Amino acid sequence: MLTVGLTGGIGAGKSEVSRLLVEHGAVLIDADRIAREVVAPGTPGLVAVVDAFGTDVLAADGSLDRPRLGSIVFADPEKLAVLNSIVHPLVGARSRELESAAAEDAVVVHDVPLLTENGLAPLYDVVIVVDAGPETQLDRLVRLRGMTEEDARARMAAQATREQRREIADILIDNDVPLEALKKRVAEVWDDLAHRARQAAAGSETGTQEGTE
Repeated sequence: MLTVGLTGGIGAGKSEVSRLLVEHGAVLIDADRIAREVVAPGTPGLVAVVDAFGTDVLAADGSLDRPRLGSIVFADPEKLAVLNSIVHPLVGARSRELESAAAEDAVVVHDVPLLTENGLAPLYDVVIVVDAGPETQLDRLVRLRGMTEEDARARMAAQATREQRREIADILIDNDVPLEALKKRVAEVWDDLAHRARQAAAGSETGTQEGTE
């Protein structure tokens, strides 16, 4: 098994890269999706979030009002740290469960938006950073996600810098390019990852056989 940490700044196009990797055969573990699951209605995670931030962060149906919570925490680093201290351990535990169910020769891609910020690079065999310039990020957030420019800039400022992400990258994918160029680059990256995964599985099998002799 090869574990891959996939990250990138908001609006860099990480979701598109993860989708393409899945098309090639990757097992995707999406931290954002899991983060929603662990604070769903009826979960201990949601109880902890409400205890920390009050009932104002609940929607009328009792679910978490994510835009409301986001507007609170992304403007205040201390409150963001509180939220992370609640959610991240829950996400980590669920991610490990899903990873343990993957095949021996699988390429398991962990889509982790805050990989850089939380110092998680050492947890993975390979770290892939999807990179795009700040103006590209801003344009995508405003034009495609409907954010105001002020909100988009605040979300970007709350994350690691572009330079900090690039420093931890084993593989860098430039997403300031047309889709066809991105697809070609991802295919090249996939060939490398699949080769590494096969080598890891073969090494593991050899080690197991030697241990039983």
